[in-house]
Amino acid sequence: MSGWRGDAAAVFCLTFDVDAETPILARGRRFTGHAMIMSHQSYGPEIGVPRLLDLLDELQVPATFFVPGWVAERRPGLAARIAERGHEVAHHSYSHRPAASMTPEEERADFERALAVFADQGVEIVGFRAALWEATYRTPELLAEHGLRYDSSLMHEDRPYLITTGRGEIVELPVHWSLDDWEQYAFLPEPHVGAVIESPAKALEMWRWELDGMRRYGGLFNLCNHPFLTGRPGRVEALRRLIEYAQQSGDVRFARCRDVAKAARDDQTLTRRVLEPPTVDPEVYPLP
Repeated sequence: MSGWRGDAAAVFCLTFDVDAETPILARGRRFTGHAMIMSHQSYGPEIGVPRLLDLLDELQVPATFFVPGWVAERRPGLAARIAERGHEVAHHSYSHRPAASMTPEEERADFERALAVFADQGVEIVGFRAALWEATYRTPELLAEHGLRYDSSLMHEDRPYLITTGRGEIVELPVHWSLDDWEQYAFLPEPHVGAVIESPAKALEMWRWELDGMRRYGGLFNLCNHPFLTGRPGRVEALRRLIEYAQQSGDVRFARCRDVAKAARDDQTLTRRVLEPPTVDPEVYPLP
């Protein structure tokens, strides 16, 4: 084996964002009084996660579960149960409020509050995914400062790369909207989180095309699913068929994010980036 992919044509990181109620509460705490909305979200950790864990056991596939600290704190034992099944638990903010809308002090406080929850529960954390993927230019250095090894929020490439910060390097495991079930399945009358419920067959077709593309170009197929969405029965069937398709291809390797990040750190051929915002002419691009 050589390089981050080893002898595989593509690497499949199957990831689940166990958001539960947090994306809705981030829109306003008034939604705590709306029983339908809260039940729609709690379906994820209560029904979706156990169902998906059983699927992963059956197909013998490792996965990474990104869990907000608020969710782990209010459901003691959830993160530990995931880890006990052989999967990775990773940091997904505390509140699921997007870092891009926070001050530096707020981002740090939210980040460290989640770390404290996982430390109290004895759950080792080495990776991070920003809420809504809305990382800031500060985020990578914050991760490096606290000893985390990777982020999975940005979209520069379709292979891992290294981000150089003032506190050291971290690995970036890039994502993309085309590999997110939220764009396919998310719907609520209020708050607006999506307006169309697609057929699982459409999502399966799209993801098969994306996987085949990653196999051709030697990429990272970093699929982001949400247990309150993909945990629904028909969608689990689509995910099952996708996993079986990847297994039958014979050239796709499944791996937890932490394991891909470890292999990427040892790959001297990967791109190194220093993240800086673009310089723009304020007369051309005025603030709104």
